[in-house]
Amino acid sequence: MKKRVEFEDSDISFETGSDLQTMAATTRRWLELIGEDVEREGLVDTPARVARAWAFLTRGYQQSLEEVVGGAVFEAEGSEMVVVKDIEFYSMCEHHMLPFFGRVHIGYIPHKKILGLSKFARITDMFARRLQLQERLATQIADAIVEVLDPLGVGVVIEGTHLCMMMRGVEKQQSQTVTSAMRGTFRSDQRTRTEFLELLGR
Repeated sequence: MKKRVEFEDSDISFETGSDLQTMAATTRRWLELIGEDVEREGLVDTPARVARAWAFLTRGYQQSLEEVVGGAVFEAEGSEMVVVKDIEFYSMCEHHMLPFFGRVHIGYIPHKKILGLSKFARITDMFARRLQLQERLATQIADAIVEVLDPLGVGVVIEGTHLCMMMRGVEKQQSQTVTSAMRGTFRSDQRTRTEFLELLGR
């Protein structure tokens, strides 16, 4: 029978039992393949720790947009731009399974509905805590906001630092990747897009 691991800093649990045991066994074999002694003191408990860590780092697979948003959609008048800046995110690149991290900036123009501000961070985390591409992450966040709010427009800008570029390959320590996804008036109206980017200081 499967158990569930509850994470102290999250309302997300992870199906465990054979799942985590399999992940731990795979990690143990991985350590052996790179030439490590899995019986030495520092590594004895590492496979289990790695399995729990990856369950946490990929907990976005266990979440749905409906659960994350909950009842935080509210009716509202007006159509002034709302911007939520500097949402920190951490994710794992699907190409090398190395971390990338940075900041997400979200802007939208409401159409009868607004979303509780903390939910933008939760939506970001839901998609970031999966194997990802930065380009896809921006698109998924933008499309999720469109689905939830049906706003007049949405803009998402992500600034990311990728360890796969810093630790291996070209080894460029100061490189940064910027991606964006624009929907509605943010795509069709240059003035709206310019206002959004100016509010971000770009």
